[in-house]
Amino acid sequence: MMLDVGCLDETCLQKLANEEVLAIRLKHFLPGPLARKIGNKILAPGFEGYLNAPSIGRIGMAFYEAQNQPPLIEDYFERASANTAELRARCAPYSSPVDTLRCLLDEAWPAGAHLETLYGRKMYAGLSRVVKPGVCFLAHHDIFAKDAPDSFQARSLEAQFACNLYLNMPTEGGALQIWDHDISPERFDEMRGDSYGIDPALLGPPTLEIVPQPGDFIMFNSRRMHAVTPGLADPRLSLSFFVGYRGNASPLTFWS
Repeated sequence: MMLDVGCLDETCLQKLANEEVLAIRLKHFLPGPLARKIGNKILAPGFEGYLNAPSIGRIGMAFYEAQNQPPLIEDYFERASANTAELRARCAPYSSPVDTLRCLLDEAWPAGAHLETLYGRKMYAGLSRVVKPGVCFLAHHDIFAKDAPDSFQARSLEAQFACNLYLNMPTEGGALQIWDHDISPERFDEMRGDSYGIDPALLGPPTLEIVPQPGDFIMFNSRRMHAVTPGLADPRLSLSFFVGYRGNASPLTFWS
């Protein structure tokens, strides 16, 4: 259910879009030492917690945090350019790996790829996500139409992929778990209550469990339930964004 690839190309992206595989992995997209060096530079100035998942750290703001509240949506767009610039500054003198990945996906997909536009405004891509030692990233799914239910642009997606580049990993744990069965948005909301996610044990054994190495890049179907196991000793840092798919003739789009 996972495809290891040597490069990002149309073939592997099609397999993901057609649900022939749950995930694709590009090992050593960055050399491990370079990934850790960039990761340490990103972490050094510190980070905040998600507004609606405070146990998970982040640098930047995820659109998911806006929760359909106009003031928070406005805050997201107001900060978009600054968040992009901050990631580039934290990576310097190295280039932002997210910029490189965006270029590679644009080149790989026949119709190209670009930043997502929502409500007539450009979104941003490149959230830095931190899971501290001992923290379980609860099982959840990511569905753009839930985050922007009044937007045709969000509802028009045929598939949505989560993209993670792993920079720092704990000495043990920190595995990505994915389940290959659907839970409706309504059922998920019933199960999670006031939390952002649910106990992974409620889902049974995962279909796929991956322990990434620093420098690995993984894309997977974000509409499937996924979680992260607790890590030991060191924080788990990844750069993350989503890719939207609207059919073979349409460009891919990016956002965080």
